[in-house]
Amino acid sequence: MAALGTIRKRGVILVCIISFGLFAFIAEEGFRSCDSAKNNERQQIGEVLGEKISVQEFQKLLDEYTEVIKMQQGQENLPEDQMNQIKDMVWNTYVQNQIVAKEASKLGLTVTDAELQDILKTGTNPMLQQTPFVNQQTGRFDAASLQKFLADYKAQKANPSANAQMMEQYDKIFKYWSFIEKTLRQQTLAQKYQSLLAHCFLSNPVEAKMAFKEENEESQIQLAAFPYSDIQDDKVKVEESDLKAKYDELKARFKQPVESRDIKFVDVEVSASQTDRVALNKEFASFHKQLAEAADPAEVVRKSASTVAYLGLPVSKTAFPSDIASELDSLAVGATSAVKVNAGDNTLNIVKLVSKQQLPDSIQYRAIQVAANTVAEAKVKADSIQGAIAGGADFEAVAKKYGQTGEKAWMTTKQYEFAQSMDKDNKTFINTLNTASVNALNTIQLGQGYVVLQVLDKKGMVEKYMAAVIKKPIDFSQDTYRAAYNKFSSFVSANEKSEDLLKNAEKNGYKVQDLKDVTTNAHYVANIHATREALKWIFDSKEGAVSPLYECGDNNHLLVIVLDKIHRIGYRGLDDAQVKEMVKAEVIKDKKAQMIEEKLNGVKSIAAAKAKGGKVSSVNQITFAAPVFIAATGASEPALSGAVSATKKGAFSAHAVKGNAGVYLFQVTNKANRSVKFDEKAMEQKCRQKAMQYAGNFMNELYMKAHVVDNRYLFF
Repeated sequence: MAALGTIRKRGVILVCIISFGLFAFIAEEGFRSCDSAKNNERQQIGEVLGEKISVQEFQKLLDEYTEVIKMQQGQENLPEDQMNQIKDMVWNTYVQNQIVAKEASKLGLTVTDAELQDILKTGTNPMLQQTPFVNQQTGRFDAASLQKFLADYKAQKANPSANAQMMEQYDKIFKYWSFIEKTLRQQTLAQKYQSLLAHCFLSNPVEAKMAFKEENEESQIQLAAFPYSDIQDDKVKVEESDLKAKYDELKARFKQPVESRDIKFVDVEVSASQTDRVALNKEFASFHKQLAEAADPAEVVRKSASTVAYLGLPVSKTAFPSDIASELDSLAVGATSAVKVNAGDNTLNIVKLVSKQQLPDSIQYRAIQVAANTVAEAKVKADSIQGAIAGGADFEAVAKKYGQTGEKAWMTTKQYEFAQSMDKDNKTFINTLNTASVNALNTIQLGQGYVVLQVLDKKGMVEKYMAAVIKKPIDFSQDTYRAAYNKFSSFVSANEKSEDLLKNAEKNGYKVQDLKDVTTNAHYVANIHATREALKWIFDSKEGAVSPLYECGDNNHLLVIVLDKIHRIGYRGLDDAQVKEMVKAEVIKDKKAQMIEEKLNGVKSIAAAKAKGGKVSSVNQITFAAPVFIAATGASEPALSGAVSATKKGAFSAHAVKGNAGVYLFQVTNKANRSVKFDEKAMEQKCRQKAMQYAGNFMNELYMKAHVVDNRYLFF
């Protein structure tokens, strides 16, 4: 009972304790839920029409398209700038497909399998020309070749003893075709939607007749121009009320559809010192001696760490950097060039031309791979296969006995000439294709096996070069970089506040630069490589913040950023410096026009206009359909074209015309129609096309309403 009394006495305290405990439990679960939501959000690369796409989903789309590009270009590795273009293309395509799919769904538009088959049978779609299923003789897409491949792929997939290397090739081609097929469906759906939209625009004989008149009725005038530039800006008084009124009038121009940032930054690009250059020149003198004396330059190029690989194969001129390619024809075979500086890419270069010969650009061949327990057994089997085929056996029939197709394939120079390395087997295979006679059978050893190879056709004889190139950047030493880093780091540490950093930069030898309207779709800050962390900082910081010191670029830049301004989604206000400048320019133009118009009150002739200071000239071939260009003001003036077209021959302008760059008075001296015959149907079609062009921004309108969120900068 005593215990019960104690509990009752302290009931309020216990209730508080229990309540706090419950709150802590609920709060903990809430925080976990928030953390989970935040983690999920961090994995979202973007959003379209309320549908989120994760980084994994986008990466899958990116990998798919990257493999397609690699296959088309015959390259294993793509440069960073090209990868950025691919990322943009994949994202823009994804967004457009999502938007079109949503709109098409509302209208019941689809692409059926039968429609796709019709596209394949017709074979004229440009995408089909990028597939391996093009008939080399006709140059047209061959649907039968595609069907044969799909059947062979299915059979190989079901065959547990299928050749692994061949199956890998089959998989690559199948994935490539799957991408083409998917893209064809998406393109066809978009075309259907656009076609439906196009048929919403109609024309009629009345519109056609008016449009013909607007295009073909030409006027000649005597013009008196009064440029705004004749009045100095400081002669115009601008009030805040003027700016406010003009801003309200032009507010739609200042809509901010996505968030952006204005930054100020100091970028230090580290370059080689004179000491570094002396050391590099000495190193290149040694390379030149070794390269000139080497019978096989492969090892010299490898040890030099040249940025241009030596494959030991003849390749086309396009495989070399442009500065090297331009030098090849001036070198004799066996000669080594002098050490040269290329200021364009900041490199030192040496070239040795090993060989130069005419070789085919494209080679058609077929092959049978032969494997066995030992090399000797493989050789016996390969000789047997070669003998059988030489004796009249069907190549493909023999290949099928060994689980292969033996089908014809084409190899082009582009498929290997941009490779960064080449092993002995691949080099042997390519050299055999280049040198083998057409229809002759060749047996070559590759690793522990053999290949029976037959070249069937050769096309496009071109000049090919085997050249050893040592190309290296004129780079700085670690001592040079360390000195630049220590100096810049000391400056940043001594100026932690943004105002101090910006104020003291110049006196310390650094330049402050401005960058306006940075958005999340940027890949770099100020076109400096490896600045993704800096980009993330920009969108995660407050105005006036100073960034950490970033080591970026190609390990040659030091960067510090000040976040100057954040522009949220919505309308930019008059307090924005750029907006205010634009509005002020418009107000000044309006006031100058008013001053000129007041001066021209009562002017009824060109002579009187000239007496008021007008610049008089003759202007010909003015039509309503196109804005006339006025040399006196250096501007196109659509308002003047409209006013002239509405004025009769011989008449003086009813009032002064306010244009983009001045005020104008004119007298129409002649009107005449061009000697063009009126074609009603053709003109109606032209009007429809023009209307469709005006409506061409429909995708932009749909994009604006799709509430697209682009967070790629967090991941790519």
